[in-house]
Amino acid sequence: MNTEPGRPEPTRSPNIWDSPDVYEVENLGVDRAGVLESAMAALHPFAGADLVDVGCGTGFHLPRFAALGCASVVGVEPHPPLRSIAESRVAGLPSVRVLEGVAQALPLADASVDLAQARWAYFFGAGCEPGLRELERVVRPGGTAYVIDNDATRSTFGRWFSRANPSYDAAAVERFWTRQGWERERLTISWELDTREDFEAVVRIEFSETAAEGILAEHGGTGVDYAVNLWWRRF
Repeated sequence: MNTEPGRPEPTRSPNIWDSPDVYEVENLGVDRAGVLESAMAALHPFAGADLVDVGCGTGFHLPRFAALGCASVVGVEPHPPLRSIAESRVAGLPSVRVLEGVAQALPLADASVDLAQARWAYFFGAGCEPGLRELERVVRPGGTAYVIDNDATRSTFGRWFSRANPSYDAAAVERFWTRQGWERERLTISWELDTREDFEAVVRIEFSETAAEGILAEHGGTGVDYAVNLWWRRF
């Protein structure tokens, strides 16, 4: 973690920071049908675009963006252990690089990217105006930014999330994004893990022990329907 005076500190994400191996399993099982990717591409094609992944973690999505034809891909990650994994993942991909940084102070030049995504980065939302101003700074005119997060109002996963986070106010979140001039695509994806053991491990890093055990007692199988919000803004 960077401790330079005046440098914003990253928001801790205990799921991936504490259990990167399990989070990798989760990434492999999330949205295998590519619903999010298709929705993003419909709003702004990937081909030829310069893209930044804010809070890229272990860089799971960076090679995929390169494969979709992005001209360049930058992952920005504040947590050194995750950044190291990301750098190893993209070694040998000339159009992809990983930089140290936080959403509130992106290490990018003004008007330098066409696309930006923050996928479950746990920074954006009410109080994140500094990060949104950074997106305004780095995204070129005509570019598009995406923030992907949970939709607590729908789906089995949404019910679990609401029950585990009773103070979460979905209506307030919607009002926030509307005030900021963002639009929303309501999407339903899924978790599809290969084994029950994998499913249980993933649930346990996403929820408290009490909530996880309750979920696992009531829900069998290896998958779950999962509602998400794709918040987006064109600049």
